[in-house]
Amino acid sequence: MDQIIVRGNGTLKGEIPIAGAKNACLTLMPATLLTDEPLTLTNAPRLSDIRTMSELLQSLGAEVASLQDGQVLAMSSHALTSHHADYDIVRKMRASILVLGPMLARDGHAEVSLPGGCAIGARPVDLHLKAFEAMGAELDLRDGYVHAKAPAGGLRGAVFEFPVVSVGATENALMAATLAKGTTVLKNAAREPEIVDLAQCLRKMGAQIEGEGTSTITIQGVDALHGATHPVVTDRIELGTYMLAPAMCGGEVECLGGRIDLLSAFCEKLDEAGISVEETARGIKVSRHNGPIKAVNVTTEPFPGFPTDLQAQFMALMCIAEGTSVLEETIFENRFMHAPELTRMGARIEVHGGHATVTGVSKLRGAPVMATDLRASVSLILAGMAAEGQTTVSRVYHLDRGYEHVVRKLRGVGAHIERIKEE
Repeated sequence: MDQIIVRGNGTLKGEIPIAGAKNACLTLMPATLLTDEPLTLTNAPRLSDIRTMSELLQSLGAEVASLQDGQVLAMSSHALTSHHADYDIVRKMRASILVLGPMLARDGHAEVSLPGGCAIGARPVDLHLKAFEAMGAELDLRDGYVHAKAPAGGLRGAVFEFPVVSVGATENALMAATLAKGTTVLKNAAREPEIVDLAQCLRKMGAQIEGEGTSTITIQGVDALHGATHPVVTDRIELGTYMLAPAMCGGEVECLGGRIDLLSAFCEKLDEAGISVEETARGIKVSRHNGPIKAVNVTTEPFPGFPTDLQAQFMALMCIAEGTSVLEETIFENRFMHAPELTRMGARIEVHGGHATVTGVSKLRGAPVMATDLRASVSLILAGMAAEGQTTVSRVYHLDRGYEHVVRKLRGVGAHIERIKEE
C-alpha cells in the first residue's frame, strides 16, 4: 500500500492540465451498449474506475480498446455475449448500475447486481428502478440482483418525476428513454454538466433530446442509435481541487481547460474568501498574494450549487482562514470523516450531524494521517502542502479512483510531494 509524503512549502506557480471528468466518462462508457456501431471517447481520464468500467463492459461482450496512453477509449457492442453484470465487478463501483438502462432498452432484458452490496434506498438505486417501471419494465429483485425485462415491443415513453434529484438515476433513465417507443419526460431531473455531456453524446449518436441542463428533459425515442466520437467534458471536481492549491499555499496557478460555468457556486465562495479567480483563454487562473483567507459558510447542494465532492477540500482551506465558518453537508451522510484527520494536524473542527464548525488557525502542523475516501485523501494532501513540517498520508489508493498523476501535477507547480511504498 502506498503513502504520500507532503512537506509544507512556499507559494506555487505554474500550470496544471485538468483531465476529462471521471463521472462523465463512467456515464458515457455504458452508452456504447445502446448501439452496435463504434463509440469513441476522447479526453478520457486514466483512472482505476475507468478500468473497472472497461472490465464490466468486456464481461458483457463489448470490445474496449485503450488508445493514446489511455486518453482515447474505442468501444463496440456489436456482439454482446451476456446481459449479466456480475457482483464481483459491480461491487467495486456504484456507477456499474448504469449498464442496466442501455441493455434493457436495446435488448429488452438485463441482470445487474446491486452495486456495492448496498440496500435499496441508500444513495437511491430505487429511483433508477422506479423510472424503468414507469417505462413498462418488469423488475424482480432476488439474490442481490436486479432482473429487468422490457414489455413486448420494448420500453414505452413515460412521464416520470424524480421525488428527489438523482444524477445517476437521471443518467440511466435518459439512456433508456432514447430507444423507448414514444416520448419520455423526466421531471426534477439532475442538471449537472455530466448530464449535459451525456445528452450531447447521445444526440451525436442519433438521439432526440431537449432540455438537458434544466430540470425537465424531453426524449423522443428512436428505433436505433449509431456510432459517434465525443470528447469527455473537463473534470470539475479535479478542477476545483487544484484551484484550492494556490488558495491555500499562495501564489498563482493556471488550471488548463477549466471553465467557471462548471463551478460557478464554488468560484463565488473562493471570491468571498479573498481568492482571485480569473477565466483565461486557456482555462482558469487562481491566485493569492499575501492577503488573508476569509472564513465563509458553505452548504452543499445539487448542481448548480456547491458540490459535495469539493466539501472536504474546501474544509482544508477554511482550517487556515481568519474567523469561523460553518460547512453544511446536505447530500451524503458520513461526509465529514476527514475532520478528525485534519484535527490531528492542528485544525479546530466541531462536527454535529450534518454541520461542521471550523475555527481557523494560523498554521497547520504536519502529522501522520489516514485517507478515508477519495475526496478526503486529496483534502489531506492540500492541508499538508500548507502545513509546517511533514505530513504522511496513508491509504492513498482512494486517490487513484479520481485523480490521475496527482503527484506529478502538484510537483509541476512547486509542491514538495512524493509517493512511496508503505513499509
